Amino acid sequence: MPFSETWHTILDELDEIPPDGTFRTPLSEKPFRLEDAQEHRVLIAYRDQDTTIPLKREQFETLYQRVSDTPQPFDLDRLPADAEPYATILSVHPRFEIDQREGILKNTDTPTPSSLVDADLSVESQDPDPTRGEPDLPLYSDSLLLIDALERYEPTDLETMETAELVNLYTLCSDVQRNADDLRQDVRSLLLDRLHHDQPVHGQYGSVQRTSRRNRSLKDDQTVLKLLEDQGIDRERVTAVDTSKVDEALEVTDLSESDLYEIDESQYVRKADVDEELKESRLQGLKDQLAAVDEPQTEELQREIEDLEARIDELTSFSSASEVD
Repeated sequence: MPFSETWHTILDELDEIPPDGTFRTPLSEKPFRLEDAQEHRVLIAYRDQDTTIPLKREQFETLYQRVSDTPQPFDLDRLPADAEPYATILSVHPRFEIDQREGILKNTDTPTPSSLVDADLSVESQDPDPTRGEPDLPLYSDSLLLIDALERYEPTDLETMETAELVNLYTLCSDVQRNADDLRQDVRSLLLDRLHHDQPVHGQYGSVQRTSRRNRSLKDDQTVLKLLEDQGIDRERVTAVDTSKVDEALEVTDLSESDLYEIDESQYVRKADVDEELKESRLQGLKDQLAAVDEPQTEELQREIEDLEARIDELTSFSSASEVD
């Protein structure tokens, strides 16, 4: 592969790095940032330094030749101390990889993102805005209810909890899981438009990376069977029993289901119903408590909250005659 093609791939990859992306040298772990990527050079600056350092294309080509001309990995110890950034920038190319444990730069047949680029999109922590409102999301409301239940029940030992408490926990966990997954799907759709070239993007609590999944589905039966038969493969070797056709046959024979199927039954708990009105009442009570945190506490407000909690507890009390599916 000519170096000009490799060089322009590197420039394309650098264009995808967010402005606040941080690079690290492979041996000294010294952080630096990308100032500009030009046709004949790359400009960088080490953290906490204002001096801009040019990295020349000719030097990149020299390093490229040393790595490509031999099947053996390039030992990073051979780099001059001020040349480490060249290896980092070269590693943004999908076909070059740095192994910090081994201290080598090598070709790779599998495209891989650079381990020395941290595209940090996290926002510096700020003082909370006292005027901000509550997010209008089902996940927020159900999470608040779940937190309240966890604080009241203290489920450090589930075996000692009452059945009604377990039912409440299971219901709220189920609602939070469903709403969280819905939100996760929406966020994922947006992230797919913002992540490129399998480059990890880091946030305050973790990192994400764009990946691909390969799905297969067979073409129509006649096409598949004919092509295989042309290659000397008997159709009996690739045909299987069709479950739907077996079920149709069962209806017109004296065979039982257990004659043809291995049946394994298992028991599980399923959420049967959710009382949205009681959840809303409890949620409103919690919001009133939160709103009163920064206000003078009054005996009247406290009594109202306690009465509300008592009514909800009475309505949601568990009856021994009830069944849970």
